[in-house]
Amino acid sequence: MQLSASIFKAYDIRGVVPSTLNPEVAEALGRAFGSAARAAGEKSVAVGRDGRLSGPSLSEALIRGLVATGVEVIDVGAVTTPMLYFAAHTLATSGIQVTGSHNPKDYNGFKMVLAGRAIYGDEIQALRRTMEDGSATLAAGGSVRQVDVTEAYTQRIVGDVRLARPMKIVVDSGNGIAGASAPAIFRALGCEVTELFSEVDGDFPNHHPDPSKPENLKDLIAALERGDAELGLAFDGDGDRLGIVTKDGQNIFPDRQMQLFAQDVLSRVPGGTIVYDVKCSQRLGPAIEAAGGQPLIFKTGHSLIKAKMKELDSPLGGEMSGHIFFKERWFGFDDGTYAGCRMLEILSRSPNASDVLNALPTSFSTPELNVKCAEGEPHAVVERLLKEASFEAPAKVSTIDGLRVDWPDGFGLIRASNTTPVLVLRFEGQTQAALERIEARMLALLKTVKPDATLAEAAH
Repeated sequence: MQLSASIFKAYDIRGVVPSTLNPEVAEALGRAFGSAARAAGEKSVAVGRDGRLSGPSLSEALIRGLVATGVEVIDVGAVTTPMLYFAAHTLATSGIQVTGSHNPKDYNGFKMVLAGRAIYGDEIQALRRTMEDGSATLAAGGSVRQVDVTEAYTQRIVGDVRLARPMKIVVDSGNGIAGASAPAIFRALGCEVTELFSEVDGDFPNHHPDPSKPENLKDLIAALERGDAELGLAFDGDGDRLGIVTKDGQNIFPDRQMQLFAQDVLSRVPGGTIVYDVKCSQRLGPAIEAAGGQPLIFKTGHSLIKAKMKELDSPLGGEMSGHIFFKERWFGFDDGTYAGCRMLEILSRSPNASDVLNALPTSFSTPELNVKCAEGEPHAVVERLLKEASFEAPAKVSTIDGLRVDWPDGFGLIRASNTTPVLVLRFEGQTQAALERIEARMLALLKTVKPDATLAEAAH
């Protein structure tokens, strides 16, 4: 069949409905994935979907394709991506979530777990080849059963997390799928919850469900100003990322959240390796070391971080984008609701949650910035940058994912996105002057290999 190459991303499949993604594509993916699952000895595949309008038709077609390969499909219905991951850890070891994540509303896609691993890269391209040449292995005996995982998932979290005192919180689900489950879980922990936009609506009528963008937190900040809640939590469209806002309206970015999570986890897993991506603050490594852990900076990408954590038996990982991965006490997958519960557990031990969060070390930094490129250009630009780059001590250069240069007072990063044709840039300084110096130095270097580079804030 004819497929748009653009839908096959590094960590998932994602496209615009119906132009590049439609039920025919979903059914072909079901056949390809089902064949791969059977070849890996898998007998069952869990399937879930988020709240997007195209979810039901794509999910139906995907299930049809899976059944045609002879597998048992465990249909968990409309759930967050973490709830699908939960099903793929407790009811099966493979699963697919139909989700557009934080993309605009006309997008949808698929996040996949095969035989206990989040698949990426070459494995996704192998599925593409099977879909294109129609070489899936079909078999009789496939079936579907519906399972509601909400109660088991809720019980697992409520049985794990203990608040030292009740807390009043505001939860903004942005009309994403987390609205159907997260507020009830926080109440079950003993929280008093004010809900914003919990009604699941794939048109996202209030604001886009992406807490990494400050403009999407305005309603949450206003609700905290108006009421007597002490903390605000926000979720993305499929519920695997978390945003946190203090009583006084401060956005606590995920790399600062990670400082607290690391201290807590390392109190029970001394010496553990904490994995985080190249976009995270320079402050995070020393905070992990001070708490008795080993910091490990790694490539961006939820599948890549999960694989690295598995390899190192790491108890905790995190990304600047808001994916937080707990292996200690949990399953190692990214889950916004569970991360929110763990944060409340830590903060409930103090009388003032905002004071604890605002006291975390911070720096002056840019948001994630993008430079638009032609298709296929970003990696070529980074290759040339790595050849051109030369920095004198005390600068330290890392090339694990693009070019990251750390100075004693800040860092600069230029890397190629693995999901869209852009360069991803981020700059941080311990003073405003350091930030400006580092940004100017890195941009001057970029212009030597891409003279037409223009900066824009990342439009996730």
